[in-house]
Amino acid sequence: MTYAYDFDTAVDRTGTWSVQWDGVAARFGVDGLLPFTISDMDFTSPPEVLDALRERISHGVFGYTDWRLGEFREAVRDWHALRYGTAPDPERLVYAPSVLSQVSQLLRMWTAPGDGVVVHTPTYDGFRKAVDGLGRELRGVPIGDAAALERELARDDARVLLLCSPHNPTGRVWTEDELAGFAGLAERHGVAVISDEIHADFAHEGHRHLPWTRFAPARGRWALVTSASKAFNFPALTGSYGVIGDPDEHAAFIRRMETGEGLASPAVLSLTAHVAAYRHGAPWLDQLRGYVMGNLRLVEDRLAAAFPAVDWHPPQAGYLAWIDLRPLGVDDQELQRELVEREKVAIMPGAVYGAPGFVRMNVGCPRTKTEAGVEALVRAAGRLRKD
Repeated sequence: MTYAYDFDTAVDRTGTWSVQWDGVAARFGVDGLLPFTISDMDFTSPPEVLDALRERISHGVFGYTDWRLGEFREAVRDWHALRYGTAPDPERLVYAPSVLSQVSQLLRMWTAPGDGVVVHTPTYDGFRKAVDGLGRELRGVPIGDAAALERELARDDARVLLLCSPHNPTGRVWTEDELAGFAGLAERHGVAVISDEIHADFAHEGHRHLPWTRFAPARGRWALVTSASKAFNFPALTGSYGVIGDPDEHAAFIRRMETGEGLASPAVLSLTAHVAAYRHGAPWLDQLRGYVMGNLRLVEDRLAAAFPAVDWHPPQAGYLAWIDLRPLGVDDQELQRELVEREKVAIMPGAVYGAPGFVRMNVGCPRTKTEAGVEALVRAAGRLRKD
């Protein structure tokens, strides 16, 4: 396929304070590894976003800003109307430095120390850190286990269902029936819902992301939190937004952020990037998703040829290959030692997300890098397989 944008040319990210590239030794103990780790991409952001940033920088004045001025809220509304058929009311939006900062603030509002926060397992490690750090109790429920989910939500001290939609690390896009079921259980047991939808814009062909706003009651404790930074690859600019269901909860959140947290003025370049991405970035994003699916198909084909028993297929959303290597009988620690010491690559072990025997491989990168990573994984696992 011919792309109007260049996704094949590698961009040197070393020396840019990159967590994925420059920070690899902090997690894996060795510097200079080829990384497939934290979920940002190796692609430059859309040219339309870069042009808007250059124009804003050329103005030269970066005083205090207000996200409610200008067209940020309208750009969010129009993007959601175009992509998901559901336009959030601009007056119901909130703003924060990151999705996780919103999650943490909402947990402070809606829970007390020791309260239960229910998540699907395997679990995004950022959720675990936020919940544990606030002194709440993370309670995992395996994906697809409806009985376990209801059992956990029915506990007297269960306060929040923390939903990842689409799911990280598995890339699962929840169906309409599943989301309606979650909403019904939450209402029945009086549990708040926080839906992290930062991966929504990366749902692949054949799968449709449905925002939580379609299932939530008009009032009550629920929030949808998200950002354009994941899909358009500018997390370093910070910035996220959300929709909070109840007007009083909405006002309380803004009051906390602007007074208790002292975050009244957002990063102006984040606002600029969001508006440009949502107004002009759709063609780039749609082509990028196709390119990433090509990477995922490459992984699928190589694993099928080397390890038919693994039976791996691309995720429904995102650029993270969540691979179950348990059929090979490979020891996790031995695999990491082979990958790091012999293959010189960094691939996330599933234990980070509560799932030993899996790996999570980020293929949001040029095709040549994906090929190098999957070949390294195949060689390392092949030397250790016990099936």
